Amino acid sequence: MKPHSLLILAVVTAIAAPLAACKRPASSLAAKEDRAVSGAQKAGDGEGGQSKAKKLSDLDQPVERLFSAMCEHKKKTHECDECRYETGVVRAPEKLFSCGLMKKAQAERRRVETAIALTGEVQFDERRVAHVSSQAGGIVQKVHVTLGDKVRRGQPLVELESVAVGEAQGAYLEAQAMLTLARRTFERQTKLREERISSEKEYLQAKQELDSAQIRLTGALGKLTRLGMDAASASSLSQQDAKGGLILRAPAAGVVLVMHAVPGEVVKTEESLITLGDNSTVWVSANMYERDMAVVRRAQSRKNLLASVAVQGYPGQDLPGTVDFISPAMEESSRTVKVRIAVSNSDGRLLAGMFANVTVFLPGEDEALVVPTGAILEDEGRSFLFLQHHGDYYVRRPITPGRTWGEWIEIKEGLSGGESVVTDGAFLMKSDVLRSKMGAGCAD
Repeated sequence: MKPHSLLILAVVTAIAAPLAACKRPASSLAAKEDRAVSGAQKAGDGEGGQSKAKKLSDLDQPVERLFSAMCEHKKKTHECDECRYETGVVRAPEKLFSCGLMKKAQAERRRVETAIALTGEVQFDERRVAHVSSQAGGIVQKVHVTLGDKVRRGQPLVELESVAVGEAQGAYLEAQAMLTLARRTFERQTKLREERISSEKEYLQAKQELDSAQIRLTGALGKLTRLGMDAASASSLSQQDAKGGLILRAPAAGVVLVMHAVPGEVVKTEESLITLGDNSTVWVSANMYERDMAVVRRAQSRKNLLASVAVQGYPGQDLPGTVDFISPAMEESSRTVKVRIAVSNSDGRLLAGMFANVTVFLPGEDEALVVPTGAILEDEGRSFLFLQHHGDYYVRRPITPGRTWGEWIEIKEGLSGGESVVTDGAFLMKSDVLRSKMGAGCAD
């Protein structure tokens, strides 16, 4: 079994009671159904004399009735491991929330935000990536990595053969030889000067040639390093090694995100061969029209605006983001201003180059009661959420949703404010409550 499957199984086991031995006698079940039908008939007779054979849903019953109901095992129904689901109640120990497997939030009042629709393109966060290119033209001889590989700083990526690098290596070796000769000449002239055999002019001339040779060697080494050869490799360069070979190394640790280098390819200096880095956060560059510029800039000056991003590859899944930069210049051709939105991309679903629809949210004047969008679930066309009743007990309650912006959704009916509702992990609770509909209930 996969690790994530084990994790889900552990959570479900913690919030659902064991059902293996749950087999009720047929007569008991029949009696229970008779009581449910009888209650429904009485409710129907009170409304107009028409009987209802369908059992009333827990979503239509008051919370007090759900938590006071008794089951056939002579227990409070919500406390019975076999019957709890019938009241829409789930028991979730606090440790599931403290360890982060599940999360909850309070229903609160927030300002309703108005939306501005933009279009844009997904890009790499340039602060988190590095583009590896060659400063010298040449031919790719060998590629050491492939797409998706994790690399460390300094790791070899691509080997090239370059005429320009070969010429620079030859110049460096020549400068080394000239320096060695100049140093020996200066040492000889120094001894002769001490013995008063040579003149001061000859001594000074030897010193000048030594300094010039040192400058030439430093310049030749600098050219090699600018072409991409590290100083350590250049210092150990020999005549046999001076064949124009160049190794491009990783400037930082990261993952190979884009790969263009292939053996035999002719390399141009302006081309990126490899892009590596971290794409756990990406940028979406959106185009904002001049008519919206004033209001967006004014709102952004108070705090970074919230935004949502949608791409065609994941329909119906809006990803939250934050506006972190508005360009100070306008694009002359399109008469738009670039707005940059930072979006978390831990699962890697957003790819550089994707077209995106962006919604930027501006703070409005009126307020509404809201909860995180992850708290809202549906069953047979009805919206509901799980709110904490007391202790480890959570009950599902119907709500009427309203407007949505960012990660918030308005609650028109069903909550009064301050209630604690489940966000992450709510779907697991829904699975536990509705397990009878999936053939895993006590009526097996």
